[in-house]
Amino acid sequence: MITATRLEAATAAVTVLSNRPEVTDWAQRYFGSWWNATDVGADTVSDADHAVIADVKLAAYEEITSLVHDGRPTEEVSYAKHSLLVARDGDDIMAASLEEEVAYRSTPSAGRLVLAGADVQPLALAASRLARESIRGQLLRDGWAVLHSSAVVRPDDGATLLTFGGKGAGKTTTAVLLASNGWQLLANDRVLVRPTGERDVEVVPWPSAAAVGLGLLHSLGWDATAREHLEAGGSFHPTQHESVTEALLAGEHAPLWNGVKQERKVQVFPDQFPDLFDLPLSTGGRAAGLLFPQVDADSTPDVSYGTRTLGEGDFMSGATEDRYPDVFGLARGVDGGGRESARAEVVSRLAELPHRAVRLSHDIPASAAVLCKVADSI
Repeated sequence: MITATRLEAATAAVTVLSNRPEVTDWAQRYFGSWWNATDVGADTVSDADHAVIADVKLAAYEEITSLVHDGRPTEEVSYAKHSLLVARDGDDIMAASLEEEVAYRSTPSAGRLVLAGADVQPLALAASRLARESIRGQLLRDGWAVLHSSAVVRPDDGATLLTFGGKGAGKTTTAVLLASNGWQLLANDRVLVRPTGERDVEVVPWPSAAAVGLGLLHSLGWDATAREHLEAGGSFHPTQHESVTEALLAGEHAPLWNGVKQERKVQVFPDQFPDLFDLPLSTGGRAAGLLFPQVDADSTPDVSYGTRTLGEGDFMSGATEDRYPDVFGLARGVDGGGRESARAEVVSRLAELPHRAVRLSHDIPASAAVLCKVADSI
């Protein structure tokens, strides 16, 4: 039996189909209300629809993989932290990941991606990644851009605050604290934006697992809930490192680091924010202000002087920290951060909105109070 889940975001749509319900269930859970995920009949999907067809089928995986390795020119790329060998067959783009045991065949002109895998879990992850990339490709071609920003929405009027900064600046902390105090969480790391009307910038979410540090989880009082969830047989996103799970179960909240001094964090599914932590989600809004936080552990939280303007590094393109290069031709040549004209117009319009620099600390109540004061002034 073939199952199907349809995703819709702004002007884009794609349907995930599979011979295993676990694959479409994963897409349903991962994108949820953020991208209007709904179960549909497989027979309702037409040849004109954008589709990701992902089957657990060893013979098909081996067939595509053998074509990739049959001596034709190939390119090795890093995709979602996995090595991917990419080749062409006419207008089609083929790829194989031996590590994941997933093979791909993309027909960009038709908006179709065929995936075949040996095991359901890596296939489900790959299918959702490609469904998200299909949506992104459609939106980029339709004048949208991708900002490296967290975002929260005021439910009364859709006003959206965008938070910028490098790793460790406090983008996720800012979003989570505001969403715990009357706002709704739109995104924790990146958003899709488009100039609309005369001066507005429309914002929609980019669904992804959110990385929350053990210290922040403890400060928010969420660690007990997370531990109870694990003890009851639940789990977090499979990209979460085993040491983080062990720390949660042991009641430890000191930061954990990998060999390159990057913090290992709890990887929260989008649907776990409302279900586990009572944090409401939003499906879209209108940009109303920009926040530039900086975390200084021992400082007194406050509004700080000076801000910065947006630059190319604030867009998620291949030139920045983009883990998903468009190897399957889904954007058809449009830069991963959006067309230059779209990015320029977004920057111009956002420049007219209030900018606030905020100093945060590990004093969560004090940091939340400052953020709420700033947010209420915008």
